[in-house]
Amino acid sequence: MTPKTAEARAVERANQAFYDAVENSDLDALEAVVLDGPLAESVAVVHPGWPVLRGRREVMRSFALIMANTDYIQFFLTDVEVGVDGDAAVVTCTENILTGGPEDDDPGSLVGGLVVATNVFRRTPEGWRLWVHHGSPVLAEQDDETAAAEHEE
Repeated sequence: MTPKTAEARAVERANQAFYDAVENSDLDALEAVVLDGPLAESVAVVHPGWPVLRGRREVMRSFALIMANTDYIQFFLTDVEVGVDGDAAVVTCTENILTGGPEDDDPGSLVGGLVVATNVFRRTPEGWRLWVHHGSPVLAEQDDETAAAEHEE
């Protein structure tokens, strides 16, 4: 395995800043991570179960709604892979999510879930900024026999 480049580490930090902002319901921190400027209208997000949202304003509004309606969310990122090519970078990862919200019958209950995510970043003079976030829920867990059979093929 090759060591991570300084650019890949910088992208990984920007990716973590994105998740930290959402975890902490910190809209200002999220504003600092999401791409703005001339490409602001090309910012896009796909939240699990939502249609594609385009444009920085609409994307930020969606995160504000999520933050306002989620009492607790925590991300444990696994399978993080970073690829950098020029002024663009792609991060793929699995979001292992614990969440609880005001819609829960028991305010103390937490629900876990898995989402696979692709995050595309763009290099700017201010550093790496989130350009696209796409999260897809993992709907079924594989049993050990199915996973082993797939690896044998």
